[in-house]
Amino acid sequence: MNILSRGLLALASLLLIGVFFVPLWKITLEAPQYPEGLGMLIWVNDITGEKPHDLYNINLLNHYIGMKFIEPEKIPELKIMPFVFGFFILFGLFGAITGSRKVLTAWVVLFIVFGVLGILDFYRWEYDYGHNLNPNAPLKIPGLAYQPPLIGCKTLLNMHACSWPDLGTYIALASLVLGVLAFLVSKLTPAPSYRAAEA
Repeated sequence: MNILSRGLLALASLLLIGVFFVPLWKITLEAPQYPEGLGMLIWVNDITGEKPHDLYNINLLNHYIGMKFIEPEKIPELKIMPFVFGFFILFGLFGAITGSRKVLTAWVVLFIVFGVLGILDFYRWEYDYGHNLNPNAPLKIPGLAYQPPLIGCKTLLNMHACSWPDLGTYIALASLVLGVLAFLVSKLTPAPSYRAAEA
């Protein structure tokens, strides 16, 4: 790799540190009983309410319609993701230091695979919470599921649910774009080769 592609890869890797400090995703609910709305923030290692009691109130609604409680400590992805992002930070920096085009290519490919698998796993998680309902729930409507949208908004009974990427996801996307740019630069402008001077 040339100096520009190495710098871009280093920047892409260091940028990922930001995902540890901001939410990756945000889900909001609006309902007549909660006119101010409820918000749930998904972080790299936790799930919290947007406001102090939001997650508690969301779990109350979930209980009412038969959905599982959202318990961050029982979600394995929240334990794995910090290590995954840590790997991409260190692996990318290793590639930038060594100038290895193979490492750069592997970083970009693995990041894309991780992103696709992450979205699929998030959909699976939402599907499980929205379809595997408690048959003894206070409110039962046969055939109705409560899966929130993956991206966008959806009306569920008297609730309006929206799901959108938050700042952490945009940081990760920006990191990937920089990685892809580093790959393209390394292909279009290969590092010059030097021959030993003749004696």
